[in-house]
Amino acid sequence: MTLIRWGAALVAAALLAGGCGGRTVEPRSAGGDPYALCGPSSARSAAEDVDPVEPDAKPALPVTVKSADGTAVTVEDTSRILALNLYGSLAEIVFSLGLGDRVVGRDASTTFPAAAVKPLVTTQGHDLSAEAILALDPTVVLADASIGPAEVLTQLRQAGIAVVMVDDEQTLERIDDNITAVAKALGVPGAGRKLNERVSAQISEARKEAPAQSLRIAFLYLRGTAGVYLIGGDGAGSDAMIEAIGAQDAGTAIGLRSFRPLTSEGLINAAPDVILVLSSGLESVGGIDGLLELPGVAQTPAGQNRRIVDADDGSLLTFGARTGSTIEALSEAVYRECGR
Repeated sequence: MTLIRWGAALVAAALLAGGCGGRTVEPRSAGGDPYALCGPSSARSAAEDVDPVEPDAKPALPVTVKSADGTAVTVEDTSRILALNLYGSLAEIVFSLGLGDRVVGRDASTTFPAAAVKPLVTTQGHDLSAEAILALDPTVVLADASIGPAEVLTQLRQAGIAVVMVDDEQTLERIDDNITAVAKALGVPGAGRKLNERVSAQISEARKEAPAQSLRIAFLYLRGTAGVYLIGGDGAGSDAMIEAIGAQDAGTAIGLRSFRPLTSEGLINAAPDVILVLSSGLESVGGIDGLLELPGVAQTPAGQNRRIVDADDGSLLTFGARTGSTIEALSEAVYRECGR
């Protein structure tokens, strides 16, 4: 999954916001991580692909829904669907509702096996290509504000395509609403209710089974080839996943919001027991040895113990139908890779 442009935008926003903005926290006591000697691990979800709740879902059309941008949109045909956003969550929901066979293309973040064979309609990472989309002759396009440019979506509407915007908030709490919105727009509200019930149960079970530990985990967004090095904080999305496994987000603990440029002082102050990264990000800096060369990393408890957890790009920050499985996999990687 290519998120270089997203990372660059976050860097710019962070610099405009005025640097790291962290606060000093109390020093960590030695021996606070019972899994300190576990070393590196990978969070790999058992649900690599989607599992439709209704393989033969039959849309009841037409439907008129209120798009997230306030526009009333009537959907009359769902035979050719595009579901596009920065995170890949919309396409994941469509496939999980049982409408994957109607999807005609994908964004760069939609990488699960059932969708990976679909043609890309994004260029330079996550810019929508009007030409590529129109060539696929979609009957309905689902999108959110995380992807653009907006002019392309306007152009699609002017071409007579039903474009439904979904709320772009990516949190555990919003999964239910986003599934409901997608299901209504595609005329399968019953499948939406079933999917919500399943996802809610999976997330609850995964959170319940995560051991209550005081571990502090820092999420680093890395794109070494583009010179992008960020640390996540409150509202970054990674914080919700970290807290879901009973741990503390290190960036939030030192007062960071969203993503901020990584500094040695900030990371050392955060003192993470574990460093969480995307798999492709880890690869972009030369693996664990390369990560340890970044300023401040080797001086943290995580760096000293090589407690690095990498997670699949297409799942960790995708708040969608497979989130419960992702939480379970993250918990397994953080707490159980030592043979527990």
